[in-house]
Amino acid sequence: MSLLTETSPSIMLVRRSAIAGIAASFLAACTRNSSVATHDKADGGQIEQLEKLQASIPGILGAYIIDCESGQGFGINENKHFALCSSFKLSLAAMVLQKADRGEINLDQRVHYSEGDLLSYSPVTRENLAHGLTLEELAKAAQVASDNAAANILMREFGGPQAMTQFWRNMGDTVSRLDKTEPDLNLVAPGDEHDTTTPEAMAHTLAKLMTGTVISESSRAKLWAWMQETSTGLQRIRGGIPKGWPAGDKTGTSFAEGFGSNYADIAFVRPPNGPPLAITSYYRLPNVHKKSEPQSQAVLAKVGAIAADFARQQAHKAT
Repeated sequence: MSLLTETSPSIMLVRRSAIAGIAASFLAACTRNSSVATHDKADGGQIEQLEKLQASIPGILGAYIIDCESGQGFGINENKHFALCSSFKLSLAAMVLQKADRGEINLDQRVHYSEGDLLSYSPVTRENLAHGLTLEELAKAAQVASDNAAANILMREFGGPQAMTQFWRNMGDTVSRLDKTEPDLNLVAPGDEHDTTTPEAMAHTLAKLMTGTVISESSRAKLWAWMQETSTGLQRIRGGIPKGWPAGDKTGTSFAEGFGSNYADIAFVRPPNGPPLAITSYYRLPNVHKKSEPQSQAVLAKVGAIAADFARQQAHKAT
């Protein structure tokens, strides 16, 4: 059984699951759980657009879009659990920045690690093995490069996956949870709740990180810069956002026999004539892809386009 995560060719042996059973659970979920939440927003056709998008694809789509000014939002399958995959690394970077804000750590502290800490996708940590990386450099590597070793090293420094979960709980997110480290955290079957979030929960968490007081203004600016520098999501949510609209994101991806394919993306967008948007999108399919497929990434881009359509209509109403 192979596990492919985020741009990583890493392979590991795990228990074989029945593919037919997984496919059946996907089909059942599609028929039972394509609910759309309105939450008093999106009266301009966006709900219907999400419904049509879900009906047109073979997998299960989860999405949520929040107007960060009003706190209201709408989505589809917004309370279903989806694998976090590498998308948790945005929150991990924020947790490190929060510790620096509180004076608990110095971002310039250098961390040394060994070759045994490196995973198959560890581009930044591998390049800097000889002299190590600072805590800030590790946080940036986890967010921008999705460096798996950087994420694991940071979690080891600060209390493991449980500390990541507690960070969310302290923000009021009672849903998102991390139970394992890379790459095992990617092995999430339909119905599992470990190492998952829901579109609505993570959208509110993202909105708090980017517009609230969880981290300082200077830390938000740093995280925002890292999100915009991240390039793995240019064909996902950001692929549906108009050029010229400032946007940043963090993706997650996993393909594993017995666990299907998971595409995740969480994005923050600043429309030129309206309040910022927090957008989350998760797409799960029963078949195992060998690499990120353009047509699957395009599903997440369509969520971005629906969010942009919503932003335009809200701006028009305000004029």
